[in-house]
Amino acid sequence: MITGYATPEGTKKFADRQQVASQQNYKNIHNLTLSNVGVGTYLGNPDTETDKLVEEAIKKSVLGGINVIDTAINYRAQKAERSMRNAISQLINNNDISREEIFVSTKNGYVTNDGDIQEDLMQYVMREYGKTGIVNEGDISPGYHCMTLPYLNDQLERSLKNLGLECIDLMYLHNSVEGQTHLPRDQFLKNLKEVFDFYEKKRKDGKIRFYGMATWECFRTTPENPLFLELAEVMDLAIQAGGNEHGFRFIQLPFNLMLDQAYMIKNHGVDGKTVSALEAAQKFNLGVFTSVPLMQGKLLTANIIPEFGNSSVSVRLLQFVRSTPGITAPLIGHKSESHVKENMDIMKIPPLSELEFNDLLKKMINKN
Repeated sequence: MITGYATPEGTKKFADRQQVASQQNYKNIHNLTLSNVGVGTYLGNPDTETDKLVEEAIKKSVLGGINVIDTAINYRAQKAERSMRNAISQLINNNDISREEIFVSTKNGYVTNDGDIQEDLMQYVMREYGKTGIVNEGDISPGYHCMTLPYLNDQLERSLKNLGLECIDLMYLHNSVEGQTHLPRDQFLKNLKEVFDFYEKKRKDGKIRFYGMATWECFRTTPENPLFLELAEVMDLAIQAGGNEHGFRFIQLPFNLMLDQAYMIKNHGVDGKTVSALEAAQKFNLGVFTSVPLMQGKLLTANIIPEFGNSSVSVRLLQFVRSTPGITAPLIGHKSESHVKENMDIMKIPPLSELEFNDLLKKMINKN
């Protein structure tokens, strides 16, 4: 097991080591110096070939200046976490980085099988969770989601083993609102508070540093939608669980030129005002990581973003997302060598200034 976790000193050392041209590509959040682009590990088959591609992509991303790495236990049926373990251990063994320089996040909540075991999902679930009493009848939702404490504890331990880490920097509860639609809202909030209590205990045990919610709909939809969740309500639960020094410090949501609701829609109440999800997150001092910056490749051919800066389409799309006020970093899930090489050009240029961002926004609004 690799000991340690991301530290203020380690992450600053990582940023200081990068080229002068890319010094603006780091943000200070909760005393950590984090790259304003992260690498994601979502897509791909659970096979050995993809394992190697993911490992190499992570290594090249870190060597190119990215120190934010995101995964989830259900990504590629646990194999994404294991690919991350291999990449991190190789980087550390080669003295390219220390554990303290990188920020590692994963997610628990979805029910997954194991890509290294040839077994049907339900057979695996019954053998691993049912017969052992970790999961009881009714614990798993129709959306194959489970947020009972015995299950989340089991999944945390599996993630630590998969990642080869003593401590995970950020543990997300994965799509909990979206995965628990069968529950009445009051019961869901009661369960969410219990999960936060559990995460606070795991912080004290030294197994996680921070926790958060990785979401798809709940923070960016409108209040009349049954999936909507008020950020202020979530923050109240976190304070109840951990006081003012609670560990709920990050959220994740989708954001790109097509899914722009987190920036454009005012739907959260903060201090008597109605603001966007990104504005609310800033008010609550939350880091915001965003998924699908390229809409899983769909935006590359959509001719939706104007040309600027002599950059490729993918770099321009990343540039738009990371320059959006309130966003800590988009997470780019690249694997092929050519895509990694192209996307890493983003770390050679600074983000857009406020003026440049607003000019780009006007051009896109006029274009559409």
